[in-house]
Amino acid sequence: MKKVELLSPAGNLEKMKIALNYGANAVYGGVSSFSLRIRSGKEFDMESFQEGIDYAHSLGKKVYVTINSFPFNSQIKLYEKHISQMAQLAPDAFIVASPGIVQMAKQIAPNIPIHLSTQANVMNALDAKVYYDMGVKRIIAAREISLRDCEAIKQAIPELEIEVFVHGSMCFAYSGRCLISALQMGRVPNRGSCANDCRFPYEVFAHNPETNTTFRLDEEEGVGTYIMNAKDMNMASHIDEILASGVIDSLKIEGRTKSPYYVGVVTKAYHHAIDDYYTNTYDPKKYQQELHTTQNRGFTDAYLISRPFERHDTQSHDFTIQYGTHQVAALVGADGLTWRCKDKTCIGDRVEIVLPVGAKIDLIENEYGKIEKIDQRYWFTIKKIVSKEGREFECIHSGDERDILLGFSLPPYTILRRGIDEALEKKGLLQEDSGCST
Repeated sequence: MKKVELLSPAGNLEKMKIALNYGANAVYGGVSSFSLRIRSGKEFDMESFQEGIDYAHSLGKKVYVTINSFPFNSQIKLYEKHISQMAQLAPDAFIVASPGIVQMAKQIAPNIPIHLSTQANVMNALDAKVYYDMGVKRIIAAREISLRDCEAIKQAIPELEIEVFVHGSMCFAYSGRCLISALQMGRVPNRGSCANDCRFPYEVFAHNPETNTTFRLDEEEGVGTYIMNAKDMNMASHIDEILASGVIDSLKIEGRTKSPYYVGVVTKAYHHAIDDYYTNTYDPKKYQQELHTTQNRGFTDAYLISRPFERHDTQSHDFTIQYGTHQVAALVGADGLTWRCKDKTCIGDRVEIVLPVGAKIDLIENEYGKIEKIDQRYWFTIKKIVSKEGREFECIHSGDERDILLGFSLPPYTILRRGIDEALEKKGLLQEDSGCST
């Protein structure tokens, strides 16, 4: 039986390495505005992206390059140059959306497989066959597709790989076919510069043209005015159904602009869900517990299992985003000997240790701290905070870029976290309702 691929976002080199260490089989990212994530693309340059590809290949894993925006006529030569440059890095596939770019990529780099972006909105076997005949190896199905339609496509074109999203932000429009941001902010979503206008609160007005009067409509209390804010996709409780279908080749996590903590925890949760399915130990509660530690807009299982018209719980009207159950306190560096603060941390704090997939640690205690195991989880009590330069602190705050000595070794990119109530209390922000609207 061929095991399904787990594909995670790589917004920069650090996030790429975290995704790979936390269980991803492949990652996707880009280096320029030809990707749909301009901000994350700028966090890579050609040298760091090459380093990431080499790192992934050293682990026997893959990197897919995003070139999935839609070109203007004036940019065609720039696309040709960019594809040629990216081909020299030897990635494992190009992710593209435009039929013209599919043809261009096949001409410039015929040995690099083509994956069709979700932006192409493939929903049926007819469209899938057109792209397959053009040389596309894999389609990244529209988020609105059903598993039944995926089965129909695979039955019609068995050689065509199918990739589906299982976690992350959902678009208010049809797989990104949105111009609200362009209308209001002059930033074009399909060019990679979406301002996320659908996440804003809106006031609703009624205008009478006969009297030229305008009235603000009061919203029902508790309903909220985030009228276009889609909840985040979360399919962890349906991985068994998806894999049992036998037609899905890759499960994709959205989130190139999200935090290293999100990348690590979400990747690890789905890695375990996949592994547990194949060993008949599948337990959705375990994965959901971890996924709920991350910030989210509320969760929905979206449309893969249920049709859109059957769903009435896919929007979050009363907030744009909310805290998860946990907050990352620190991230262990690539050397495994230091950590950097992500949230105010003080001597005497006890933080939970979240390990990369397959990593093991020893219980230890010295002048710097103590590692202990309680209820099948590892905890680190901090006794001493000393930077590599020898400066000591009682507390260290978020944004401080100093490397802090662990005093022992932990696996690279180990996450240190605490409960959200403790994190808010440290900030003096603890409230009865821990939702936020930032």
